[in-house]
Amino acid sequence: MTVPSTTAAPEASARPSPVVSVRVERWQAGATESTTDQVADERPIAFKYLGVPHVVMLATPADLEDLAVGFTLSEALAASPEEIRAVEVRATGDALEIDIAITAERFAALLTRHRNLTGRTGCGMCGAETLADAVREPPALVGDLVISVREMHQALVALGTGQVYNARTGSIHAAAWVVPGAGVELVREDVGRHNALDKLIGALVRRGENLGLGYAIVTSRASYEIVQKAATVGIAAIVAVSAPTAFAIRSAQAFGITLVGFARPERHVVYAHAERLVP
Repeated sequence: MTVPSTTAAPEASARPSPVVSVRVERWQAGATESTTDQVADERPIAFKYLGVPHVVMLATPADLEDLAVGFTLSEALAASPEEIRAVEVRATGDALEIDIAITAERFAALLTRHRNLTGRTGCGMCGAETLADAVREPPALVGDLVISVREMHQALVALGTGQVYNARTGSIHAAAWVVPGAGVELVREDVGRHNALDKLIGALVRRGENLGLGYAIVTSRASYEIVQKAATVGIAAIVAVSAPTAFAIRSAQAFGITLVGFARPERHVVYAHAERLVP
C-alpha cells in the first residue's frame, strides 16, 4: 500500500487552532461570572483536485491531511491509496485549502462526475448531482473479523481518553479504530461526524493499516453515509453510540456490515450482521 505524500505551504504553521477561547458570561445559581470558555472551531475547507475546485466543507481545522485522504477514498474519488499521489494543505489567515493530486484516469472521471457543493458541517451527501453519486452500492464485505462484546464495551470506556478536543469543548464527534485483542488504537475528532470518520480512514491509510482487521466506533448516530463510507473502504463493522437510521440498517444488511447502535459500556443493540459478535 502506498501512503500519499503530504506537503504544507510555508504558512501552514499559521493554521487555526481546533479549539479557541472566548469570553462568556456564565450564570449559575443566581450569580453571573465573566470568564473564559473553550469552544470548538470550524472553518470552510476548500478541496481541490489537481488545482480544480471540487467542494467546500466545514470542518475542525486539525488532521486535514487525514481528512483529505479519507474523504477521497470514502467518496470513491479514488479507488485505492495508490491513486492518491500527494496532498498539500495551505493556510492563509482564515482560508484553508487542500489540493489533492490523483492519477490522470481518476481526475478525468472526477471531471465527468462533477460535484460542486458547499457542505454544512457533517453534511454527508449535500450537492450530489445524481442518485448514482449519492447512493453507491459497494460490494458486500466478507472476512474473518470477530468482535468480542466484552472488548467492545471496554473500548467504549477507553474512547473517552482519546477525545482530547471534546474534553475541552463538549461539542466534537470522534471516530475510533478498534482492533480485536488490542483495543482502541487511534482516534480522530471533528465537529462533523462524517469528517471524523474520514479523518480516521485517512489516518489509517497513511499509516498503512489493514482496514479489514478492525472496526470503527463513532460518537454519533449511524446514518447511511457513515455505513456507505465504511463499506467503500472495507471497514466491516460500525459501532455507534446513538441510533441508526432505517436506510443505514438496510444498507448495512446489503453491504455485509455489522451495525451496532446505542452502544454503551454495558449495553448495545445489533441491527445487522450479528454473526461477527461473540461474548
